[in-house]
Amino acid sequence: MRPRARKKVDAQKAGDARAVRDAAIALLARRDFATVDLCRRLEAYGYDTEVVGASVTELAAQRIIDDARFSEHYVAYHANRGQGPARIAADLKTLGLSCDLIDRALAESPDWRARAQLVRVRRFGPELPASWPEKSRQARFLQYRGFSADHIRAALGADFNLDD
Repeated sequence: MRPRARKKVDAQKAGDARAVRDAAIALLARRDFATVDLCRRLEAYGYDTEVVGASVTELAAQRIIDDARFSEHYVAYHANRGQGPARIAADLKTLGLSCDLIDRALAESPDWRARAQLVRVRRFGPELPASWPEKSRQARFLQYRGFSADHIRAALGADFNLDD
């Protein structure tokens, strides 16, 4: 399936601050965005970079768009989907959020060890793996999901050492 082509705005509206603000609010009405991601979207539509920057800064000053709120919601949503902190942090970094905001949002989130255990149980059942091939299979799954070695050890039991 071909991706949908974005409609470019005409040159008259590209520099109009009101049109940029209206487009930003229309995007934010559908879902929350990080400021950098919102700027990229608006520029992709053909709006002037300087006008986009000024409009998004104005929206941030009015707290219509808030990177801290976005990062907290993003972490909560993706943690509930079974993703770990490393994967979530990488995703947030690609969205243009600062490391400080990412660290703060991850620190306020649920216990990652318990979350790794829950993800393992949901995928593989409540019994701990008995064989080393099965333990390594489950460890790879949790690692792919973005959990650290400590989280994986907690989920797989005390006798499992990922560093060996």
